[in-house]
Amino acid sequence: MAPPDPRWLLLIHQIPPKPSYLRAKIGRRLQRLGAVAVKSSVYVLPRSDQALEDFQWVRREIVAGKGDASVCEARFVEGLEDATVEALFGAAREADYAALARETRRLQGSLGARGKRADEARRLGAAGLVRLRQRLAEVAAIDFFGTTAREPVEGLLAAIEKGLRPADAEAAPAAPGNDVRGRTWVTRSGVQVDRIASAWLIRRFVDPDARFKFVTGHDYAPEPRELRFDMFEAEFTHEGERCTFEVLLRHFGLREPALRALAEIVHDIDLKDERFSRPEAAGLERLLAGITLRHADDAARLGDGVAVFDSLYEGFRRKR
Repeated sequence: MAPPDPRWLLLIHQIPPKPSYLRAKIGRRLQRLGAVAVKSSVYVLPRSDQALEDFQWVRREIVAGKGDASVCEARFVEGLEDATVEALFGAAREADYAALARETRRLQGSLGARGKRADEARRLGAAGLVRLRQRLAEVAAIDFFGTTAREPVEGLLAAIEKGLRPADAEAAPAAPGNDVRGRTWVTRSGVQVDRIASAWLIRRFVDPDARFKFVTGHDYAPEPRELRFDMFEAEFTHEGERCTFEVLLRHFGLREPALRALAEIVHDIDLKDERFSRPEAAGLERLLAGITLRHADDAARLGDGVAVFDSLYEGFRRKR
């Protein structure tokens, strides 16, 4: 039986000590590509045509600087495992998203100026928002294994975007009251923890006949009988430090203790602020990460995710 195709590309290099800037320059280039180090001077990327081209350009720079480098395809047979390498990529992107979240919260805090300083704060806020959106897109492009850490940054940026809209601008549609049965519920593709949990909550407690639609892109104009959740200008999405699951609970008056427990867990995973420090969060996060890695299809992710939340809800509901 033929061995499986290699999953990885390796860049193995030797960089001379002088000029000293070359090592720093190559390090920054590899960081922008999303490569991670598995050994000293050995960097890895998931195998693709784009990754091969990127590594070839880096190799040319190293050779032009009187260094040496090789690019090779690889399968890990002993020692390092694929899951370990994937975890390295996950940790690197989580650090990137955490840094973005800190910057976004700082920007959010600077927008509270009043009086004459308010216009200047809004101008700087709009420029900062564009910069952070661009940085988020750059990190997302190298988030090869889809970490959940992107979602809280998206929520924070959406809150800033909403706050920067002029007061006389056309407001987003208000969240509906009781007319929510038999709707099509629209959210961003690539669903992860908050969207999976929210979809489970919608179908279980809000709209038993709900249908789900997954769309790409930042903006989406809803069609008749559609409601959006966990996306830009959605009827239901992040509000301040509340994730979408928490917003749904609040809007529909769902106060059951079991649901509050689930909300705290989803909040801890989604926003990563350790507000509730739920011990169950780490296990659920790992389980949902496995579901997203197992399924590229959003409907399949929801299928597995709904079963997880059904079981978790029953466990809390029956617990004295």
